Amino acid sequence: MNEPLPIKTLAQWTQEGKKPDYLFWVGCAGSFDPRAQKVARAFCSVLDAAGLSYGILGREEACTGDPARRAGNEFVFQMLALQNIQTLNGYGVVRIVATCPHCFNTLKNEYPELGGQYEVWHHTQLIDHLLKTGAIVLDKGLDTEPVTYHDSCYLGRVNGEFAAPRAILETLRMEVREMNRSRAKGLCCGAGGAQMWKEDEPGAGRINEERSREAVATGAKAIAVNCPFCLTMMSDGVKAMDKQDEIMVYDLAELIIQKLPKT
Repeated sequence: MNEPLPIKTLAQWTQEGKKPDYLFWVGCAGSFDPRAQKVARAFCSVLDAAGLSYGILGREEACTGDPARRAGNEFVFQMLALQNIQTLNGYGVVRIVATCPHCFNTLKNEYPELGGQYEVWHHTQLIDHLLKTGAIVLDKGLDTEPVTYHDSCYLGRVNGEFAAPRAILETLRMEVREMNRSRAKGLCCGAGGAQMWKEDEPGAGRINEERSREAVATGAKAIAVNCPFCLTMMSDGVKAMDKQDEIMVYDLAELIIQKLPKT
């Protein structure tokens, strides 16, 4: 069992009469899924290494409503969104960073029409910024293995962000082996658009297994992702091929902390 991290909630920051640099939007996956929790912890390590102050909402954070809207339940989406916006505005939140592209997209592009205006970053964008500005410096002495990168739909095609994750891999000096379907032509992991909770259709192949076969075909020893849905789907796809002992699936934040100087 991981020890709790000493992260302040916005309520605690407010009690101290201070405001952090960023609100870290943990999201449902980072809150409840054990694998995504490791990513959240890794990203917190990156923020700590950069010397940034940040807080979380804790129990005041509700689902952004993305799955509900994608599944067609607009009422539930707006109920959740308005609740979150009231909380965020109450704390005077300006900057938000999220490790989930679905949360990122909803907060950035869909909350403004309901009164939620924020500067929203995906964690790979912020990590890229921190690397380029020298806020975090990596250990260049570690050996790396070839990696392939999977573009998540909601960071890539939906928000047009293809450069930041690849810039991180370049800074890591990793050998990137692109899949034939990448960037704007990348193949979905199969979980977006509320598909994560949908039963398999009879006779239909599993998209995550097809995508995982494409990743394995590159000869890479690791698959880099930027989304908790993709992390789950690609990991399951690799397991379906019985390759889980040969090919690891990592979030980019996890690759970064592997190269942070040991203190």
